[in-house]
Amino acid sequence: MQANADDEVMQRVRRALGRSVSEAAQTPPEPPALPDSVVRLVGGDVDLPKMFAQRAAELKMIVTPVTAASAAGELVKFIGAHPIRRVALSVSPLLERLKLREALSASPARLTVNTWDELTLDELYDYDCAITDVDYAVAECASLVIKPKRAHGRGLSLVPMYHIAVVEEKQILPDLIDLFRELALDPDRSNVILISGPSKTADIEMNVVTGVHGPNVVNAFLLS
Repeated sequence: MQANADDEVMQRVRRALGRSVSEAAQTPPEPPALPDSVVRLVGGDVDLPKMFAQRAAELKMIVTPVTAASAAGELVKFIGAHPIRRVALSVSPLLERLKLREALSASPARLTVNTWDELTLDELYDYDCAITDVDYAVAECASLVIKPKRAHGRGLSLVPMYHIAVVEEKQILPDLIDLFRELALDPDRSNVILISGPSKTADIEMNVVTGVHGPNVVNAFLLS
């Protein structure tokens, strides 16, 4: 019924503009196909993890190369070097496989560690750091792509001052064309977060300040 009602409204608009229904029914022409060399900035022979790391550094995002064996140790080292006492993690098979919660709980820093399903959004504002996985990463613009879901609240990557994202190399896409192609095939694509470095803002004199509207530090653990 909603579709019929919408169609009737559009027909009234067309009649008011002096356009016929038959004009509206015409299929618009297909846009011309453009070669990849014109529309893409990333060639097929590019080392995607290397490009992601280079672009991320330009955006003041930290990139820490890790393996499955070293990830937990590097995480504890990073946490220990910063004023972090409360850590929230997304509920993620990848984070569980890397045993990140166990490593943090055993840290001499005596951290408070909880997963998203143990927290409310209000409680998250008392946490210094969030650790998440990602759905994709984009080499062209060094963007982390996260689809919020029940196991991974939207606030995890937006509220705490420190955000650590674990990125598997196989998740890195060349550019935004590839990302939007993937999202077009996803039935649950209405809510997607793209993160390109720490939160930044600037005043009229172009003085840049980080961390005003989100994390002040973003560290991508690049898992090979």
